[in-house]
Amino acid sequence: MEIILIQDVDNLGAAHEKVSVKNGYARNYLIPKKLAIEANPSNLKQLEEKLKQRHKKEEKLLAELNQVTSKLKEGPLKIGAKTGTSGKIFGSVTSVQLARAIRDQKGYEVDRRRIQILDEVKELGSYKAKVDFGNGNEIEIEFEVVAE
Repeated sequence: MEIILIQDVDNLGAAHEKVSVKNGYARNYLIPKKLAIEANPSNLKQLEEKLKQRHKKEEKLLAELNQVTSKLKEGPLKIGAKTGTSGKIFGSVTSVQLARAIRDQKGYEVDRRRIQILDEVKELGSYKAKVDFGNGNEIEIEFEVVAE
């Protein structure tokens, strides 16, 4: 029997996938538990439409992501920190400060949990951080720590 999975099913397939299973498995387990629906022409047409809409949405998100990426790579961010006489900063620069700098200087809101600072920031100078947008989309951005 041909069915369309509504949710991911272990050892069978992912959501919105058309698979072939035995009649009893489909009628007695998958369909009553709302894990799948029968693959009739109407349901196949709905699946095709859902996949089209998802593809358009992904393209739109990817275009927006490319725009954000290009804006972030334009130039280094400047982060002010209080320093001592030797150039060492009091405390350290965190992802919270980096997210705030991205919002203020570039105009984009990035969640602080998506930012990973690659080096420990204890002195003035240039450093790099990694921003993970999900789905394997990561970029490295540069930021400069300057004295306030």
